[in-house]
Amino acid sequence: MTSFRIKRINKQLQREIALLLEYRVKNEIVKSAIITGVECTRDLQQANVFFTTVSEQNRENVLKELQQLGGSLRSILGKNLHLKQIPELHFRLDTSEDYGRHIDQLLDRIHDKQTFNENEE
Repeated sequence: MTSFRIKRINKQLQREIALLLEYRVKNEIVKSAIITGVECTRDLQQANVFFTTVSEQNRENVLKELQQLGGSLRSILGKNLHLKQIPELHFRLDTSEDYGRHIDQLLDRIHDKQTFNENEE
């Protein structure tokens, strides 16, 4: 279970990384990333930064660009945040939205089949 302090740091990192990508980074490919969450380890050594994009086609390019920017983002975060240690950033694609969309489609199919069977009776 994560502590209240780690949850606060996760939210702050998410907010700061999103702002940096929007206003400080000049790479247009990276600007399409939407930061959905951050999970830091308890010792603040590493942080998984979850992101998604509106378009599914360029997710791999965005991931590659974000990984290249990780060090410079960490450096800027070190200057902006008042933490003893800034975690190493590991970018991960957030697939929860795609999974949710898939579950919705399955539920819609079940609903359609039930409606179809009720109409046949």
